[in-house]
Amino acid sequence: MTRKTTIRIGNAGGYWGDDPEALLRQVRGGHLDYISMDFLAEITMSIMQKQRGNDPKLGYARDFLAMLEDVLPELLKNKTKIITNAGGVNPISCAEAIAALAAKKGLKPKIAIVYGDDILTSLEDLRKKGCDFKNMEDGRDFANVAGKVEAANVYFGAAPVVEALQWDPDIIVTGRVTDTGITVAAMIHEFGWKNNEWDKLAAGIVAGHIIECGCQATGGNFTDWHLVPSFDKMGYPIIEMNADGSFVVTKHNNTGGLVSLDTVREQLFYEMGNPKGYITPDVVADFSSIKLAADGKDRVKVTSIKGFEPTPLYKVSMAYQDGYKVLGTICISGPNARKKAETFGGIFWDKVGKDFAATETEYFGWNACHRSLGHQEDGNEIILRVSARDADQSKLRKFSKMVPALILSGPPGVCVLGGAPKPAEVVSYWPALMPKSAVRPHIALYDNGVKEEKIVDADVIGHFEPPNMNTQKADKASKSVHAAMKDGEGAKSVPLSTIALGRSGDKGDMSNIGILARSPKAFEWLDTWLTAQKVKDLFQEICFGPVVRYKLDNMNGHNFLLDASLGGGGTLTLRTDAQGKTFAQALLRQMAPVPQDVLDDVKKHQAK
Repeated sequence: MTRKTTIRIGNAGGYWGDDPEALLRQVRGGHLDYISMDFLAEITMSIMQKQRGNDPKLGYARDFLAMLEDVLPELLKNKTKIITNAGGVNPISCAEAIAALAAKKGLKPKIAIVYGDDILTSLEDLRKKGCDFKNMEDGRDFANVAGKVEAANVYFGAAPVVEALQWDPDIIVTGRVTDTGITVAAMIHEFGWKNNEWDKLAAGIVAGHIIECGCQATGGNFTDWHLVPSFDKMGYPIIEMNADGSFVVTKHNNTGGLVSLDTVREQLFYEMGNPKGYITPDVVADFSSIKLAADGKDRVKVTSIKGFEPTPLYKVSMAYQDGYKVLGTICISGPNARKKAETFGGIFWDKVGKDFAATETEYFGWNACHRSLGHQEDGNEIILRVSARDADQSKLRKFSKMVPALILSGPPGVCVLGGAPKPAEVVSYWPALMPKSAVRPHIALYDNGVKEEKIVDADVIGHFEPPNMNTQKADKASKSVHAAMKDGEGAKSVPLSTIALGRSGDKGDMSNIGILARSPKAFEWLDTWLTAQKVKDLFQEICFGPVVRYKLDNMNGHNFLLDASLGGGGTLTLRTDAQGKTFAQALLRQMAPVPQDVLDDVKKHQAK
């Protein structure tokens, strides 16, 4: 085949439930060689398993079909290929549904399937072969949950997708392929990158990371949201990838959103983890090597990315039944809304008791997400949110009955928000590792059934060891949260957002907060002032594990990992902000004694 020197890859979905018109805008906004769409999160797989259990034809992202219906003729005409993990736990049924949809339009797209990631029925055999499936985050023995697992999927990398591209399909539907794998596969195929060209592969992974969350790279969830010209018909990200591994991040003209150095920087810090060890099945990318440069309106150039050989292991995502939880709410009006809400909370727990596996009390309109970091003493209205989790569903039924019983048994000014809440099943996340050699991906062409099925080689096996990096660690708080907040207060103090941007996300029970300085002097000052210890002190009401800080000189930023900060994470947590999405905002709102020369440097850079 003739090798291309540049390809354009757009993203049209970052999660199951994303903008249903994103694919339409990407297809009609200008030519793209490929479009990637990500539908899968850890818990999504268990939802899909339940659907397939009720109907063997289900278990995939049906939303994809509605998105595809309006644009399929144009995709085929333009020769734009779609690579998506919409197949979930049933990619064959997904392919069947696509073929049926196309047939109604008189079309017959070439569909390839990637599967073999679903190992739910093979767990016992794999354990006998030496896969222990210990929890990779806390070391717990898999035997504790083996009988309760409802979904188990291997994270394949790009290798099976690259192999499927040899068939020149119009659409590739996969099961659990990594978010970055469905993007980098197109680059490997088009440019002929070898599986040991670590720097080029790492560049593809970084490109995939930037676009995998949809418009989070084009102005969505952006700290400086007020600078985004319009949020109407948001433009989704596009990568213009060169064969040498350099690329540009952009979006279609005449769409909403914004692509800037800061929107791209923020997305790079999203769920970054260890910057020198961003591990994928294909390669390990070094985020500390990335160089960014403005390249015109809504264009950012990315270069100089370094990569390392991957590990010999696949990540396995499992979901298991883990008891039940229930939550109830009542609305309490002012005056003295906070005191009333706290009184109602006391009344409720006195009646119900706290003999549960976990409980939570939150006060919306006061400080539900940020606790003491909210700098707020009261609210005009507060929603009292009480919740509990336990293996014994009968205990939660008593809880449910007591929520409406609160309404006439406390202070005045209560609005009813509903009756007795119903307990819901908790499906928890179990991450594990297994040797790549223990499982092989499958690919197939679909044509009135599965044709040309192949078992392909696993992703590359390497022996990556994380290199040393400049880090700080704080295990325990050194002072109260109120004392830590007062350290930053003063007559000339400003909110931290004056000199920094931020973005936060989750990995299990760990929150990742990226703080990005607005200028070089601001970065120097933050390096001294915003330590791991300070973040631990500030977040001690939320974070119960250590805080680790990584320094990234190349992007003028620091990445903080807050362990045990999400109440168990996923569906296990009783907190409303289950993924720590608001944590960066909590940190940015804190007051800081920023020197005048730093403020002047920020103003100078913002004026450019």
